[in-house]
Amino acid sequence: MPDFELWDLRVEVAAIEGRSVCGLRVGDWFEVTESSKLRMPEGRHFCLYALSAVLPRLPAKQRDGATGDWLAQDSLVACPDPEERLTMRIARTQRRTLHTHDLT
Repeated sequence: MPDFELWDLRVEVAAIEGRSVCGLRVGDWFEVTESSKLRMPEGRHFCLYALSAVLPRLPAKQRDGATGDWLAQDSLVACPDPEERLTMRIARTQRRTLHTHDLT
């Protein structure tokens, strides 16, 4: 089976314009590496609801899209909690070659 490439991603809290009920701070982050491994700094957390808002976008950001595709330019995702008005930014960090037979 052929190899393929995906991007590792970093999701970072870019702004909080309301009150942070969940305890996140601007600059908090998590990373997705090697297709599906989630990593965050020791002793920190990431709100489950903010995470659920960004999860559907991650597989698309891991792949190169068509030129001009809106997903290539749009990297901001909002948390669903209207009191927090928390915005996260998805950034590509490293291109990684993976082996199809190592994944499901």
